[in-house]
Amino acid sequence: MSAWAQEVVQTITAEFSDIRDVAEITRVVLRLLMAGILGAILGYERERKGKAAGVRTYMLVSLGSAVCVMTPHLAGVGNEDITRVMQGVISGIGFLDAGAIIKRDRDGISGLTTAAGIWMTAAIGMAAGLGREATAVLSTLIALVTFALGSATFGWLSGRHAGKSVGTRDAPR
Repeated sequence: MSAWAQEVVQTITAEFSDIRDVAEITRVVLRLLMAGILGAILGYERERKGKAAGVRTYMLVSLGSAVCVMTPHLAGVGNEDITRVMQGVISGIGFLDAGAIIKRDRDGISGLTTAAGIWMTAAIGMAAGLGREATAVLSTLIALVTFALGSATFGWLSGRHAGKSVGTRDAPR
C-alpha cells in the first residue's frame, strides 16, 4: 500500500476511535436502542390517537436528546458541563414544541399535550443517554398512563364529561 493510502486509512481509523472497546460499543448501542424504543412507544401511542407527531418524531427527539448528553458524558466531560448541555436540549425542544401548539379562535388552543409529550420524550432520551435506563423506562410508563388516563379521567373530574369544553382539544370527543 502506498504511503498516501496508508495515511488515509490511519486517519479514517483515528476518526472512528471514539468507541474504544466492546464494553463501550455495547453501552452506546444499549443507550441508543433504549432511547429509540422508548420514544417509539410514546410516539406509537400518539400516532394511534391520530396526533400529528407520531413514531418518527418521538423517536428522533429521544435519540437526539440521548446523543446530545451521551457523547460528552462518555468523553469524560464533567457533570456541570453536562447540565449545560441538558439545558440547551430542553431549550431547543421548547422551540420545537412551540410549533406543535396552535391557537385557534373557535376551538381554543390545541397541541399542548403533544408539546408536553415531546418535552417528556426529550427528558426520557436524556435519561437513557446518561445510562439511567430504569429511570427512562419508569418515566415512559408513567407518561403512557398519563396519555391513556389523562383526557378521560381528568377531563371527567373537571366537568368536561358533560360536553363542556374549557378551550382545549384534551376534552373527550
